[in-house]
Amino acid sequence: MPLEFGTDGVRGLANAELTPELVLALGRAAARVLGGPFLVGRDTRRSGPMLQAAFSAGAASEGVAVVDLGVLPTPGVAYVSARWDAPGAVISASHNPFPDNGVKLFAPGGRKLTDAEEQTLEQELHALVAGTAGGDRPTGAGVGHLDLDPAAVEAYAAHLISSLEGRTLEDLTVVVDCGHGAASTVAPDVLAITGATVHVLGAAPDGVNVNAGCGSTDLGPLRTAVVELGADVGFAFDGDADRVLAVDAAGGVVDGDHLIALCALDLRGRGRLKDDTVVVTVMTNLGFRRAMEAAGIAVHETPVGDRHVLEALDAGGWSLGGEQSGHLIFRALATTGDGILTGLQVLDIVARTGRPLADLASKAMTRLPQVLRNVAVAARADGDAIRLMAPAVEAEQARLGAGGRVLVRPSGTEPVVRVMVEAQTEEQAEGVALRLAAEVARVLGP
Repeated sequence: MPLEFGTDGVRGLANAELTPELVLALGRAAARVLGGPFLVGRDTRRSGPMLQAAFSAGAASEGVAVVDLGVLPTPGVAYVSARWDAPGAVISASHNPFPDNGVKLFAPGGRKLTDAEEQTLEQELHALVAGTAGGDRPTGAGVGHLDLDPAAVEAYAAHLISSLEGRTLEDLTVVVDCGHGAASTVAPDVLAITGATVHVLGAAPDGVNVNAGCGSTDLGPLRTAVVELGADVGFAFDGDADRVLAVDAAGGVVDGDHLIALCALDLRGRGRLKDDTVVVTVMTNLGFRRAMEAAGIAVHETPVGDRHVLEALDAGGWSLGGEQSGHLIFRALATTGDGILTGLQVLDIVARTGRPLADLASKAMTRLPQVLRNVAVAARADGDAIRLMAPAVEAEQARLGAGGRVLVRPSGTEPVVRVMVEAQTEEQAEGVALRLAAEVARVLGP
C-alpha cells in the first residue's frame, strides 16, 4: 500500500518506504490531477536527485512538461508556483534526519492542496500502483520534456528583498545557521544584500549532513556563535527553510510563538493586521493567547499544520498566522510558511524600533511552562482512538483548571500520540504529562 498523505505531503525512509518506483507513480498521479507544467525543487539530501528524477519522469510520462528548479527552499518553490500559476513539488523531509525524504505538493498558484485534491491524488496513486488506472500514455512528441530554470533562486531572492520595501538592515549583525539545507542557496546572500553583517553556519551541504547537529533541530552551535560574535540576532532553519527559530543577543531562544506575537503586535501597530486577528494552532502556548487578549488581538485556532493555518487565513482574509515550530505565514507576501522571509521581517522590526530582540520578545508575551511527550502507539491513531483518552484528559484538565491546558493528539506523519501540557510550573506540567503518557501507552501502545 502506498504511503498516505500526512499533514505535509508524504514522507518516509528514502529508498525503503519512499522508493523511486512509488515517487514515479506519485509524479504520474500528480500530473493527472494537477496538470502542468510541473515545477520541481528539492533540499540537499543525497536521495533528493534520485527522487526528483523519479517524480519528474512520472510527470513527463503523462505528457506534462517539468521544470527543474534545483536546490530551492520550499517557500521558493511555492513562490515560483504562484508566479507561474503552475503546480509544484518539493523533494524534502524538512526537519527529519537525512535518511528520510518526502514529497510536498503545491496546486497552481503555490497553494497547499485541499482535502478533496489530496483524496483524489491518493486514489489515483493507489490505482497506478495497483495497475488498475486507465488511460494510455503519450508517445513521441506527446511525452513531456524536462527544462531547467537556473534563475529561480535569483527570482525568489529578489522577492524576499522586496518585502523590506526599500529599507536596509545595515546596522545589524546576524548569524544564520542554514542546517546544511536549502537555505544555504539563498539566506546568506539575501541578508548580505540587505546590508546586514552576516556570519554563516551550516552552509556546506554534502548530502548527509542536513539537520545533523545544526539548524533548527540543534540550536547549540547558533547560540554559541551569536554570543561569541556579539551578534544582534541569530536564525536557524530546517532542511527546506519553511520555518525558522531565532536566538537573541544573549543566546536565548525565541520560538515561533514569540515570533508570531511580536510580528502581530508590529503589524497591528502599523495598521496591517487585518481585523486585528492572528491565526495559530492548538499547540500555541497559553501565554500567547493571554498576551493577545490583553493587546486586543483576536486569536483564531486551527489544528496543527501550516495548511490549516493558511486555509483559515484565506477564509478570513487575515494577514498573519503560524505555528510554535517556527512556520510563519505573512499572507500578503507568501502562500506558505517561509523561514527566510520571517527572519527578514523580524530583523526589520528590530531595525525600525531600535530595540533588541530579547526585549521585543519578552514584551510580546510570557510563555507558560510547556511539556511535550511523544508516545509510540500500535498504528497511526485516529479520532476514535484519541476519544478513548477523553476521561483521562478531562480529569487532568480539571486538576489544572484555568491555569493550564492539556492536549492529546495523533501525529499526522508517524505512529505516535503527542501529549502537550501547560501549567503554572514546570513540575506540575511534567507530572500531568507523565501520567497522560503512561495512560496513552496503556490504552493505545504497541
